[in-house]
Amino acid sequence: MRLNQLDDGTGGRGGVGGAPDLRTAPEKKRAAANTIETELEPATGKAAAWADEATSGAVSAFGGWAVAAGLKTVDTTWNNQVKALLARLAHEKGALRGTVGTLSGTDVGVRTQIKGVQAPVSSISGY
Repeated sequence: MRLNQLDDGTGGRGGVGGAPDLRTAPEKKRAAANTIETELEPATGKAAAWADEATSGAVSAFGGWAVAAGLKTVDTTWNNQVKALLARLAHEKGALRGTVGTLSGTDVGVRTQIKGVQAPVSSISGY
């Protein structure tokens, strides 16, 4: 490998003078978690309830027919998928909020460590 030129100052990932590798936007993560909580989870629950009502009505209407048994199977599958989706949304919401806390805590911890570092005192300063 051969270095043909010096860095132009824009740097590469993580290099001195380069762009930082990690960028985070806590306010966007909080907003996304809030959207999951206030919009997606309730809307999913409402859609599931509406589908259950409609399917129950259809099962009653086709009582005694083979199609009623098929609709019950579809309803069971649908409910399992809704539960899985709601669990996934809850997990993602928690992960977004947890990431905000973790990254903020790390920033504060590093800042505290840096503030605690004392510059070495040279023996020349005593003269």
